[in-house]
Amino acid sequence: MKESKFNIGNLFLATALFMLVSGLCFGVLAALIYLFPDFLKQEMGFVSLRPLHVSSAMFWIILGATGCVYNGMKILINDSKIKVIAIIQWGLWIVAIIGIMGSYFIKDFGGREYWEFNPVWALPIALAWLLFLANFYQLVKKTKNWPVYIWMWMTGILFFLFTFSENYLWMFPYFREHFITDMTIQWKVNGSLVGSWNQILYGTAFFLMDKISNSKSTGTSKLAFFMYFLGLFNLMFNWGHHIYTLPTEKYIRYIGYIVSMTEWAFFIKIIYDWRASVNTIQKHYHYFPYRFLMAADIWVVLNMGQAILMSIPAINIYTHGTHVTVAHAMGTTIGINSMILFAACFEFFNFNTTNNKRLKYYKILFWALQLSLLIFWLSLNIAGIKKGIWQLSSNQSSYSKMMESLRPYFIAFVFAGVGLLLTLGSFAFGLIKSLFTNNHPEEIKTH
Repeated sequence: MKESKFNIGNLFLATALFMLVSGLCFGVLAALIYLFPDFLKQEMGFVSLRPLHVSSAMFWIILGATGCVYNGMKILINDSKIKVIAIIQWGLWIVAIIGIMGSYFIKDFGGREYWEFNPVWALPIALAWLLFLANFYQLVKKTKNWPVYIWMWMTGILFFLFTFSENYLWMFPYFREHFITDMTIQWKVNGSLVGSWNQILYGTAFFLMDKISNSKSTGTSKLAFFMYFLGLFNLMFNWGHHIYTLPTEKYIRYIGYIVSMTEWAFFIKIIYDWRASVNTIQKHYHYFPYRFLMAADIWVVLNMGQAILMSIPAINIYTHGTHVTVAHAMGTTIGINSMILFAACFEFFNFNTTNNKRLKYYKILFWALQLSLLIFWLSLNIAGIKKGIWQLSSNQSSYSKMMESLRPYFIAFVFAGVGLLLTLGSFAFGLIKSLFTNNHPEEIKTH
């Protein structure tokens, strides 16, 4: 492995890519159960495949965000030393991942939604994050005049630790024995955790914009700092829309959604302004990082439009708990978070095509990825809308007939899922392989 490419940030990113491929494989297997209900029923079934998929996807985002912070700080402070504390942090994550995946295989559950594993495996994650916070402090104190992305990284790290701890309040009888309080905290935590890693990933997007354009205009702009404070408010209060079905004050839900929509609107504006400022040569040289950031911008627009509709109570009654919610989550996870992470991987791995044939292959992969994700997103939304209408219909057909009517959309959903596995998996394989090659970055031709 090239010494210049081997650093703790890339180690986290490579591990994250493995988790992405793992999550895609488990996701496709789980999706097949919609078409073949008895598939793997005796061995694992949906009860194990779903959390295997969800946890792998979350670890892809969290580990990838960690790698982006380490790589970004390495560039900002010009320090390539690998600290022992960071290696220990990575090792704790490996212990947690092995324990969590193993517990799902043997059906040793005990957690809550999205964190369904035995709570004992939360300990190495919490300890790893504490080490991350300590290491980040040691790195960040060497810098002055923080650009916005350092503030966003710091906020994301601090609030993730706080919210992750809050996630386990249910272990105390006081919270566990009060149903409404327990559910409110659990759903609030899920929203706030997303807000925490969004801070890290949006900060990474701003860092990449400055790096690609070879300037500091985005990271120091007033607009970016305004979005930072909106994002901070968002991660503290955006959870309101997660508790529509619980007896809470309506203003909590409305404030959360208004702030969320405003944050996305500013993110679109910042990327649009940056795109106009980047000259043709820089766009071509940073072809894939640039292209993935543009894809993230498009998916922000689509998901913002969907979120606005879902925030309307009359519509939310139909969509809550259906595949529409899954579509929104997947659109955000893959369309926004994953696109930013792939932009970061291509940039930090110094990955470049060396010939036009290879470039053409990756361009086809890129567009196949976007098409697969669009079909995936649309099929889930249509299936969710039809199910929502069925749930509130006064003349319901049987559940089995309703599910049978959704079969065409599930078929499209499965095929699109396979497409995502092949395209994202190919990108992941190419990126990991590049860490073991001696490819040097060079300008690439895009036409």
